Amino acid sequence: MPASICGNWDMISSVNFESYMIALGISLYTRKIALKLKMRKVIEQQGDQYVIKTTSAFRNYAISFKLDQEFEEFTQGLDNRHVKSLVTWEGNKLVSTQIGEKKNRGWTHWIEDEKLHLELYCEGEVCKQVFKKNISE
Repeated sequence: MPASICGNWDMISSVNFESYMIALGISLYTRKIALKLKMRKVIEQQGDQYVIKTTSAFRNYAISFKLDQEFEEFTQGLDNRHVKSLVTWEGNKLVSTQIGEKKNRGWTHWIEDEKLHLELYCEGEVCKQVFKKNISE
């Protein structure tokens, strides 16, 4: 069984975020703001349903899904596209594959050294982010 990814997580590092956003087609103005933000992830599991909220001072995004069930996702506030998403456990990693206008798009979450790791990928660009659990909440 994979380590629980549930909890409140504060971003401590981000690498290659701008190149990832360029691959998504995000505007220069939005990229400049996003690069200055420290994001927070709130991950919850309610039965067989997962909810992942990404919050910041600029924009918030939430996704809700059941494992192994394809669903329609609208990435409102991110790149505003409609994609078909499928989230599965692959070993100890929670993996999302998104099919739509952009190729090779998705993300992977996993726990390593008590930190939440996230890789975001799109059209050959990979952004790596690391989050530390916020235990004060």
